[in-house]
Amino acid sequence: MSRFAVGQRVRVAEAQPPGHVRTPQFLRGRDGVVLRHFGAFPNPERLAYGMDGRPALDLYQVLFTMDEVWAGEGAYAPRDTVTADIYESWLEAI
Repeated sequence: MSRFAVGQRVRVAEAQPPGHVRTPQFLRGRDGVVLRHFGAFPNPERLAYGMDGRPALDLYQVLFTMDEVWAGEGAYAPRDTVTADIYESWLEAI
């Protein structure tokens, strides 16, 4: 059973672990909305170091507004968005 539901607001963790991670730096600490649940997959952060990738982690597509991500900095239209596929271990309920 997945931890987050489609439509649920989530926050990307602000963690700064060393090594190989699969979560974009510019999204850490940002709030978004779950658009899709893809299912569970081997943990890519463990696979990168030759481990077996267990336990599997749920993967979500999360939608962010550009204002949430860039706080008014940069050139984008008012309704522009960005999506990212983010593993459950990086997401927090808000």
